Amino acid sequence: MTRQLRWGIIGIGRFGRVHARVLQSLPGSELVAISNRNPERLAEAAADLGIDESHAFPDFRDLLANPEIDVVSITTHWLDHHEIALAALAAGKHVLLEKPMAATSAQCREILAAVESAPGSLMVGHICRFDPRVTLAKEAIDAGRIGRIISMHAKRNLPKAPGNIRLDKISPLVGDGIHDVDLMMWFLGGRAPDTIYARNVSHSGHRYPDLGWAMLNFGDDAVGVVETAWCLPESVPTVIDATFEIIGTEGKLTIDCGHTGLSITDGAGTKQPDTVYWPTQQGQVIGALQREIAYFADCVRHGKQPEVITPIEAAKALAVVEAAELSSEKREPVAFSFL
Repeated sequence: MTRQLRWGIIGIGRFGRVHARVLQSLPGSELVAISNRNPERLAEAAADLGIDESHAFPDFRDLLANPEIDVVSITTHWLDHHEIALAALAAGKHVLLEKPMAATSAQCREILAAVESAPGSLMVGHICRFDPRVTLAKEAIDAGRIGRIISMHAKRNLPKAPGNIRLDKISPLVGDGIHDVDLMMWFLGGRAPDTIYARNVSHSGHRYPDLGWAMLNFGDDAVGVVETAWCLPESVPTVIDATFEIIGTEGKLTIDCGHTGLSITDGAGTKQPDTVYWPTQQGQVIGALQREIAYFADCVRHGKQPEVITPIEAAKALAVVEAAELSSEKREPVAFSFL
């Protein structure tokens, strides 16, 4: 496929709009349609993005029925991913599905089965695999520079304000811990944990807990700890307090995603704005999200299945955090196996 790729976005909330801004400046791609079940938000987004109202659909099924559209980004609430992804694949679209892949492992398996017979391809948006700090770490690990991995500790913590926005929608372990769960397995060559022990702590009265910890045991020779707390004080300077430390038999490495390289101090204090994931530079969204979307567009254009992150890897990451939530509920370790 060498012509311009025509995209639709299903779910035009905050992150859907970020996807839209990337697509509007991505060579070889054109944003032609959007969908959102909230008519006011849909109309506002259409006006803001310059989308004709005839291509702004309250029902995502009408967008999928449009033969002009080659690719869809699904950026809805995660509990809706399963239904919409299945419908998009059935409609013959290529699908960029935001993480988590679905709400349950059973739903992920249904999506995996649908991908097998669908004419379109599917990629789940695990953005950290497109972060240059992470990919350079992966190369160092694969080259054997730190020996065999024996310990991993990742934290991905948020201040209260963004945390409070999310805590009635998704848990910290599913919303953010899934990134580090995925990376741990990726760094270990796809190896999954065999047992998981996790704890959640609630104190603010939201639907989901304020923080979650999970310990992943990879047999007797490696362990990983995932920390996700969405209740840091507002005075912290980082947009996201995230580091990933890996200890090997011959060395160690640290991925520091909290310090962005830019600090701005004003009357409200000191903050470190995002410079890697989806910052805006000269009016265009750049960074890891832009690389992720451009990579998937290139795969579609050349008829290749995505390899940086595969559907089965995304399903496995959801299965691990699902098991972690079960462990927290039972307050005991749980055995883990996948497919």
